Amino acid sequence: MNLGPLISALITVESNGRDNAIGDGGLAIGALQIHRAVVADVNRIAGTHYTHQQMTNRVAARKVCEIYLNRYASGKSNEEAARIWNGGPTGHRKSATVSYWNKVKKHL
Repeated sequence: MNLGPLISALITVESNGRDNAIGDGGLAIGALQIHRAVVADVNRIAGTHYTHQQMTNRVAARKVCEIYLNRYASGKSNEEAARIWNGGPTGHRKSATVSYWNKVKKHL
């Protein structure tokens, strides 16, 4: 799966392309609105040492997203991957993530 176009669409939906975006009451930051738990999970999966503060750096944020989706959405469709990004590893099974996918697919 080529994640580049999907991640670009996620960035548009999550932050309208703003690297300094802050959301979810200050818990999610950067263009991809990444939470601390995602950074910790990616560091565990990949043996990396990203910090939450680095998620305002577009290159680092895209890499974290890529690692996360390669782990939890490998072999899945763009829809499933987007819903996993929004709802966690089982997000593709949650009805609450369908509206998120509908926003993302408009940008693919």
